[in-house]
Amino acid sequence: MNEMLRADEKKINWYPGHMAKARRLLVDQLGRVDVVVELCDARIPRASRNPDLNDLVKGKKRILVLGKADLADEKETRAWLSYFRSQGLSCMSFDSVRGRAKDVVPRIEREAQEAVQRLAARGVKKTVRVMIVGVPNVGKSTFTNKLNGSAIARTGDRPGVTRSNQWVRITPYLELLDTPGLLWPKIENQQDARALAFVGTINDNIMDYQMLAIQLLERLMEVKKDAAIARFRLKNPELRGLDLLEEACRGRGWLMPGGIADIDRGSTVILDEFRAGKLGRLTLQKAPEKKEAPKMEEKHHEEGLECQADRNLGD
Repeated sequence: MNEMLRADEKKINWYPGHMAKARRLLVDQLGRVDVVVELCDARIPRASRNPDLNDLVKGKKRILVLGKADLADEKETRAWLSYFRSQGLSCMSFDSVRGRAKDVVPRIEREAQEAVQRLAARGVKKTVRVMIVGVPNVGKSTFTNKLNGSAIARTGDRPGVTRSNQWVRITPYLELLDTPGLLWPKIENQQDARALAFVGTINDNIMDYQMLAIQLLERLMEVKKDAAIARFRLKNPELRGLDLLEEACRGRGWLMPGGIADIDRGSTVILDEFRAGKLGRLTLQKAPEKKEAPKMEEKHHEEGLECQADRNLGD
């Protein structure tokens, strides 16, 4: 059975029609914004950054926000922030539970300061417009609502909830645009593709749920073994593949008549519990070693090359 599951594994590629629409909506509004806030998932900072954004928002002031930081390992989040800053990026982390507007708004105002001062010299009080971008289900609408202080933007624990641009006024002189989640047409790096599937960025309806749960369990045994053993009451943590999934089902009592492991139920609960942070704070991707920061005039070009290289990394 293990061999059959692995033989049936297919590359994950997902670019439904509304992704092309989301890209058009983003491009149409770019001329109206002063600052772009790129939101990624602090648990998978590399995988949840759309490499196409480098060209799409080129020339705009940009802040990279590692969202859902309350679900990620704090030490790893600090390492990622250090790495991104070494690349010349303005970045910060954001707690999706306790995060507040005052944590972010000063950053935005600082990035927009040049444009504000330019108009102020002409006697004009400028309204700063900010675009929130990121892959599906990364928490853009939750982030927008946190900054606003109330639930204006629609949210949901699944990709694709936001299907159109939503302008939200935060202060009399600050407006945010919440955009639909945007993936890129082809995900070459299957490790990144699986990471996106683990956190729910790729729609579960197109996934092999059992295979995804197995891969997640195996990854958890690498990055947070003790927590996985305790959570799923594993008696033999050396198991892998379908045997590991069945062991988790037996440990948690997800059984059908005759004591047969209910792997459908087990797969669903394992993914749901991981996404809800029931295994504690963890990060699935470690930060690369820091490199010398690129020169400012070369920054956008080099960032694009780095993203392309990340996409082409094999398993």
